Amino acid sequence: FIFLALAIYGNEQWTQMRLRTPPADALPVAVVGEQFGWNVRYPGPDGKLAKMTAAKVSKDNPFGIDPQDPEGRDDFTTYGELVFPMGRPVRLYLSSKDVIHAFYVPEFRLYQDMVPGRVYDFVWFKAEATGHFQLACNQLCGQGHYKMFGKLSVVPETEYEAWAKSKAPAATASSEANNSTPVAVAGR
Repeated sequence: FIFLALAIYGNEQWTQMRLRTPPADALPVAVVGEQFGWNVRYPGPDGKLAKMTAAKVSKDNPFGIDPQDPEGRDDFTTYGELVFPMGRPVRLYLSSKDVIHAFYVPEFRLYQDMVPGRVYDFVWFKAEATGHFQLACNQLCGQGHYKMFGKLSVVPETEYEAWAKSKAPAATASSEANNSTPVAVAGR
């Protein structure tokens, strides 16, 4: 009886922990691992990311964005740099471009394997303190695995908004000029 009770209780706790849905106001951020770095995409002023499709992934389009998707016209990208606002939920859309990678930030107790051709959209968190952390790949992904790190910063909301605004205009101007979705990753 004790084992049955523990199994039922444990299963219920695991389900509550694993299947929590992210809050509606969560900031959507797409992260695509590749040998040997991190592509990161943020929503522009509309707060929405373009949809990711594995069939559209290429060297110039690591996120697999459909250029016709209007929700991606104001998105902006960084390479190896993640910036999140403190106190706001962040929903991650994790994927891999080439081999199995793992998104690993031990301070947040975040770990998720990332398999090519699949988008993991159930990972979310809310950072309660500012700081600088290291994002690491926790899967042996090739000879350059040892240098696959990213910088993750949690900043006050106002600082995040200023940072995002400084990044977004170039992407918005580029997409308006070309009438297409910016997909090349900045800083590479």
